[in-house]
Amino acid sequence: MNIVDSSGWLEYLAGESNKDFFAPVIQDTERLVVPTICMYEVFKRFLGQRDEEEALEAIGFMSLGNVVQLTREIAIDAAQVSIAMKLAMADSVILATARAYDATLWTQDKDFNGIEGVKYVEKTR
Repeated sequence: MNIVDSSGWLEYLAGESNKDFFAPVIQDTERLVVPTICMYEVFKRFLGQRDEEEALEAIGFMSLGNVVQLTREIAIDAAQVSIAMKLAMADSVILATARAYDATLWTQDKDFNGIEGVKYVEKTR
C-alpha cells in the first residue's frame, strides 16, 4: 500500500517538477490509501489559490484511491508520533495512517526525510 502526502498531491495535480516521482503511486489506485487530512489540505490550498470547482475536482480525483477516515486508534498513534518525532498534527496523522495500513509514505516534505517507511524526494524550484 502507498500514501502520498499533501505536498505530493499538490505537486502532481499542479504538474510541477516532481510530478513524475508521485505519478506511478497516485495512478495505482488499487494500492493507494488517501487519508482525509490530505483531502482537507489539498482542498484548502486549491480553494485559496484557485476556485471551488477545481478544489472539488481535485478531491474527486483523490477519491479514486482508498479513502480512510481518522479513527480513534490512528489519532492516538498520531499524537504519540507527534511528540516522539516533533511532527506537526497533519504530518503525524499522515504518518500514523501510513503505519496503520503498512503503507509506504511518498513525500517531498523535508520533515519526513530519513523516517523509516518514507520515500522522500527533495522539492525542486
